Amino acid sequence: MRDGAIQNALENTLKSTSFSSLGEKYEGKVRDTYKTAHGTRVLVTTDRISAFDRVLGTIPFKGQVLTKLAGWWFEKTKSVVPNHLVRVVDPNALECIDCKPLLVEMVVRAYITGSTSTSIWTHYQRGERTFCGHRLPDGLRKNQKLPGPILTPATKAPKGEHDVSGSREEILATRQVSADDFDRGAELVMKLFEAGQRICAERGLILVDTKYELGKTKNGDILVIDEIHTPDSSRFWMQSSYDERFEAEREPEAFDKDFVRNWYTDRGYRGDGEPPKMPDALRIGAAERYISACERITGEPFVPNEEEPITRLTKNLAPLSSGASSRGEKK
Repeated sequence: MRDGAIQNALENTLKSTSFSSLGEKYEGKVRDTYKTAHGTRVLVTTDRISAFDRVLGTIPFKGQVLTKLAGWWFEKTKSVVPNHLVRVVDPNALECIDCKPLLVEMVVRAYITGSTSTSIWTHYQRGERTFCGHRLPDGLRKNQKLPGPILTPATKAPKGEHDVSGSREEILATRQVSADDFDRGAELVMKLFEAGQRICAERGLILVDTKYELGKTKNGDILVIDEIHTPDSSRFWMQSSYDERFEAEREPEAFDKDFVRNWYTDRGYRGDGEPPKMPDALRIGAAERYISACERITGEPFVPNEEEPITRLTKNLAPLSSGASSRGEKK
């Protein structure tokens, strides 16, 4: 039944939103964010998929998977690190505490891997032994575990431009984030990554690497925002087959968007110029992997909501509107 639902949803994905009565809209690569008259933010997670800092297309039910996982992880880890979640208001939407985003992506890596021009493995393969201020030992192989998790932050580039990784000193030199905020954020994300690794290991998964977004409240508190430990923000490998595949120099079993990245890199695309169109078979395969990751992590079956997404969102977000009629548009 699920396979049929994915097939049926190919032409009914959530590509974009326009809810003017919710407040001012900011459109990211995947999320449309609205600042409400109630002083909160609504994060609508669309079905858009991005890689190489480009939006490549849409994946059926991807937004619902990310919303479910983000809500699950925020609840699971709120005693470890504070986050911005208020409540889940729709299968595609979260209501959150209003924060001013810190202009840095906190990327934590536990393995040397990747296929893009900015990945740690690409740099290492070129002979570079220092990455974001961290000295790497000689003799590492692709997909090998690092001596310990490392923080490799990146700038927050405008949509359509490439993020740039750097050391703490290089990030601070951009003057986009203060040293105090950076150091407090770094402390929080390393604690969160440790918790994520532990919880994933209990479910037979390796949390390979991930990126975190941080925001600052009006009171000056730093919270984790956006999403955590989803197939969009993280790499997950199957624990049971990792050793065998690593020794055989085969790619690990993955539950993340590397499935899509690899399809593009196999065709020579790494983010420059117009990306090839995603075939339906790739979209279906990606949806199956996102759903499998969600079910393995949460331990619950994923039951997609098959209602027309804009109609459903309009109804569910109406209580958060400024009083004018909600208006949604699917393009």
